[in-house]
Amino acid sequence: MHFCSLASGSSGNAIVVGEAERNFLIDCGINPQRVVANLATTGISPRQLEGIVVTHEHSDHIQGVGALARRLKIPILASAATWEAMEPALGRLADTQKVIIERAFSLAGMTVHLIATSHDCRDGYGLKISGARSTLGVVTDTGMVTEEMDTYLEGCTAFIIEANHDLERLWNGKYPSALKRRVAGLSGHMSNAQAAEGLCRWVQNNTQRVVLAHLSLENNTPELAIKTICQALRESAVQQRCPHLKIRVAPRHNAHELIVLQEGEPA
Repeated sequence: MHFCSLASGSSGNAIVVGEAERNFLIDCGINPQRVVANLATTGISPRQLEGIVVTHEHSDHIQGVGALARRLKIPILASAATWEAMEPALGRLADTQKVIIERAFSLAGMTVHLIATSHDCRDGYGLKISGARSTLGVVTDTGMVTEEMDTYLEGCTAFIIEANHDLERLWNGKYPSALKRRVAGLSGHMSNAQAAEGLCRWVQNNTQRVVLAHLSLENNTPELAIKTICQALRESAVQQRCPHLKIRVAPRHNAHELIVLQEGEPA
């Protein structure tokens, strides 16, 4: 399995996941031109995309969905409630491009399980993606770690997880009080400490990579996010069990290197 964040943050989100030459996108909050340009740095052709899975209807996750789907003639997959919330923003689509998904489905040769998140949207969810020999857990846009996340995500080979803000920087920052409460609330976004809490339970000996995503430009820094997560993993002895675990931050506007997971027993 391979994966890459193509863009990450409130300015737009998109992730590509695949095996061999079969791939799909998770969200598309950037325009098609940027998707194509950022994909090119990974060596993946847009023609190898078999669909777009939408996690929720906020604009930083759907802004480019309709245009890209029309351009590539690929389906859009989302829950019924998400379709109801986002469909007016997508523009005209062929009937075959509207695919309603439930708790588990297959796409591009991989199995995908939906994991409910806690966010101020109609029906948000993260994903556990299972390939032939690897698993990827993707959780952003949630105000809390849930028991369902613990059930599905423990022992994944890799993670893309939200580390949106440092709580102290948020409360002492420039955001209006109402926005601070929204971000820090149970239906908002996960802090560095919350991401660390989840990872301390989910990372196991087989875990190879962690990508921290959806960082706030105002209330976080890549250095602070990595420092907080690494300190928590050290204190919980996870890092000692997984000395080769690699952690990086997803760039806001660009793609990082294509991460190719080594084969291992699927979780």
